[in-house]
Amino acid sequence: MSANPTSLYDLLPAVYRLRDVDQGYVLQALLQVIAEQVNIVEADIAQLYENWFIETCQDWVVPYIGDLIGYQTLNDTGEPSNSTTSRTLLREEVLIPRRDVAQTLQFRRRKGTFALLGQLAGAVASWPAHAVESYRLLSLAQSINHLRMNRGRTVNLRRGDALDRMGGPFDEIARKLDVRRVNSRRSRGRYDITNVGVFVWRLKTYSVTKTPAYCLEEAGPNCYLFSALGNDTPLFHNPSGELPSTYNANELSFPTRIRRRPFSERTGDYYGDTNDLQIYVGSSMQPVPLDQIVAADLSDWTYRPDPGKVAVDPHLGRIVFPQGAVRKQGVWASYHYGFSSDIGGGEYDRPLSEHPKSKLYLVGEGEDFQRMNDALKKWQTDKPQYAVIEITDSGAYVEPINISLNENQTLQIRAANRKRPVIRLLDWQASMSDNLSVTGAAGSRFVLDGLLITGRGIQIDGEIISVNIRHSTIVPGWGLDCDCGPRRPIEPSIELLDAPECITIEHSIVGTIEITRDETKVDPVQIRISDSVLDSTSPSRVALGPSDGMCAYASLWLLRSTAIGFIDVHSFELGENSILMGLVRVARRQQGCVRFCYIPHGSRTPRRYECQPDLVERPIVEKYKQGLLSAHDRDALLSGARLRVEPEFNSLRYGTPTYCQLAAACASEIRRGADDQSEMGVFHDLYQPQRATNLRVRLNDFTPAGGDVGIIFAS
Repeated sequence: MSANPTSLYDLLPAVYRLRDVDQGYVLQALLQVIAEQVNIVEADIAQLYENWFIETCQDWVVPYIGDLIGYQTLNDTGEPSNSTTSRTLLREEVLIPRRDVAQTLQFRRRKGTFALLGQLAGAVASWPAHAVESYRLLSLAQSINHLRMNRGRTVNLRRGDALDRMGGPFDEIARKLDVRRVNSRRSRGRYDITNVGVFVWRLKTYSVTKTPAYCLEEAGPNCYLFSALGNDTPLFHNPSGELPSTYNANELSFPTRIRRRPFSERTGDYYGDTNDLQIYVGSSMQPVPLDQIVAADLSDWTYRPDPGKVAVDPHLGRIVFPQGAVRKQGVWASYHYGFSSDIGGGEYDRPLSEHPKSKLYLVGEGEDFQRMNDALKKWQTDKPQYAVIEITDSGAYVEPINISLNENQTLQIRAANRKRPVIRLLDWQASMSDNLSVTGAAGSRFVLDGLLITGRGIQIDGEIISVNIRHSTIVPGWGLDCDCGPRRPIEPSIELLDAPECITIEHSIVGTIEITRDETKVDPVQIRISDSVLDSTSPSRVALGPSDGMCAYASLWLLRSTAIGFIDVHSFELGENSILMGLVRVARRQQGCVRFCYIPHGSRTPRRYECQPDLVERPIVEKYKQGLLSAHDRDALLSGARLRVEPEFNSLRYGTPTYCQLAAACASEIRRGADDQSEMGVFHDLYQPQRATNLRVRLNDFTPAGGDVGIIFAS
């Protein structure tokens, strides 16, 4: 197939093309119009051929190919729909996994084999998995003629590595018999003869390439942190290639946290240019050689390596150089960290878009501009109507940034695809605010894409009409301590000073939004937040509200997001599939709707539909109205029901791998409370409940006779 618009014209004899030149290319223009339709037909014919194969077919063809081989759709998670939106297509990929359909015949041939169980998780749920037979860990009396020295070992206190792995997927310590089933809905057991545990890793690994390491001067001039934000970040292993056989799998086969002991014993498997981490020093970024790296426990920063060595703690993400080694040199690091999804600033694939007439300014190592302000000065001189300032590396830019937009001018500041630059805002001026300042004239627009901003927040004023923040992180609390606690927890990340008319936040992590807007204006500011985290660093602080007064003059849209803190707004136009961990107070309750959300008891919102804890309160209130409960029993039951469905998280501190991830003990009303039976909150589009349900059904289909298989989340 050729998409060349002159393909038909090129087939004409040269004599006709020469005559067409004399007549002003009239024939060429006609054939170009015809060639457009020809190319469409050719593309359709080629796609029809591709649709015969499961590897190359379009998504809508997958269930039809599945029907040809008798593939059973897993409708326990909902029926497929006819919608063609991107979100619906994503859900269809979960309901009918392409890899599962492609390997159906292969799986059927191997039905009942233990080695198949670990591979099912990758095919059905796209989760790396490792299956463990519990009977291999049971303590038993072995025959002296058939000793198995590696099965069910008793505890050896001298083997620290085995103790570290205890209770995990690579445990090797003997256990007493536990007759409970591993897939029991009430009380789950682990160690029975028939039990098989399938450990799955839900966290993904994300890379950070050649970013400045953070010098923690409080601990010493030679003490550094891998994270440029100054917090401890556990380093993760990024496996490459296909998963090995179940019996040959080890920690290097999965996206696990790097432990100190294996890092010390097999440093070469983790450290290096193509491996999980590497450290660079000097202005020329010379990599530290492998033979100089030593593993150490740097919990209290007291360890000091020998001259010529560099101590690394992968468990905390810390680095210590010998005394006086790098005081006048820079330190950079490449590493991998763990997180649940592609939100916030990060080196992942994300869509880039700009106006077709935009002028591009490149900032970074080897580009035309080395600093952000150099590009901004050139932009101010050129005064283009549409402009993009793109940062092409993952470095840190420490400089004050003040942007002033002219009338009808649009500026986009973004990171290049798969880059994560850091903008650090320091205390530059004693008498003025050092926030990233954006001021715009009438009709101006501003876009922030793919950046990580720390040290201060963003301040927006003037007559700018729209601000779009996507795939970015504005660190809640301005900065992080070593334990990921916020440094300035009460400071806002975004200040709206009577502007803009509309702010859109997509796939981002932001702190408190503080609004100052004159209520004499005709319309409130429109705030649209989707697939994001709004974090005030505590449920008892204000996440979205006014600088003073009772409520902000703003209209809020909150879709598939997690909000930590109070929300005080003029109106709540739409809340959908979200978790709000703080009281919501809305001035105008007659307009708007909140559906399939968790709203804390005592909130004042517009009408609610299928929200929690309303749903669990309803039957209790009905029983009280029927006279089946006393007032005292009603209040006790209501309190217990509200507490049961209150969302539980593995962590609410930004900077930790499990940030905003729902805990396993979280109520099913929250984990499956969205309108499409997915989880409420920012990770709605991961469709993890559907993945888990699909995997359970498939495991039951392929489990060996008499066996019990259960899913255990390793991350």
